[in-house]
Amino acid sequence: MNRFLSLIIILISCDEVQTRSPINKNPMSFIKKSATKNKLRASREQFLMNISAKNDSLNIYKSSPKGFLYSIQNGNKNERLAKKGDFVKIIYAIEDLNNNILYSANEIGNVSFLVDQEDVMPALREGVKYLSEGDSGVFIFPSYLCFGYQGDFEKIGSNQPLRIKINLLTLSKIKK
Repeated sequence: MNRFLSLIIILISCDEVQTRSPINKNPMSFIKKSATKNKLRASREQFLMNISAKNDSLNIYKSSPKGFLYSIQNGNKNERLAKKGDFVKIIYAIEDLNNNILYSANEIGNVSFLVDQEDVMPALREGVKYLSEGDSGVFIFPSYLCFGYQGDFEKIGSNQPLRIKINLLTLSKIKK
C-alpha cells in the first residue's frame, strides 16, 4: 500500500514544468519618463531664474545660448573678453535665487585657472567668457552648470539654480 501511495504521489508531482518568462517592460519607458522628468525640472528652474532676474531691480539681464542669464557691470566694451586658453584670476560669491549668501567671496578666496582647460565648475568656465579684465557680473545659472543633482552636501541643495557674482581680477593670454 505504501508503494502504491508513493507511486501515485510521484506521478502527481511529475506534472509538466512550466517555464517562467520574464516580464518584458519596454526599456524605452524608463528613458521617456526620465526625459519628461528632466524637461519639467529644467522648465521649473528656468521659471525660477526668470522670476529672480525680474525681482532684481539693479541689473538688466541678458540670456545666453547656454541657458543662463547674465548682467555685466563695468563692461569694458573695447577690452578683450576671456576665451579658451587664457589664464584668469577671479573672485566670486555664490547666492541662492533669493539673494541669500551661501558662500561669500572671503570664504572662497581668489581662484585662478585656464579657461576651458581646467576642472572648475562649468558655471565659472562659461561665466568668465563674458567678462574682460576688471569687469564684474551677476550670473543666474541653472543647476546643471553648477552642482547638479547632488548639490554640495552642505549649503547647496539638489538641482538648485544659483546666482553667482564674479569679478575678473586679471586676464592674461598664455604664450605658446
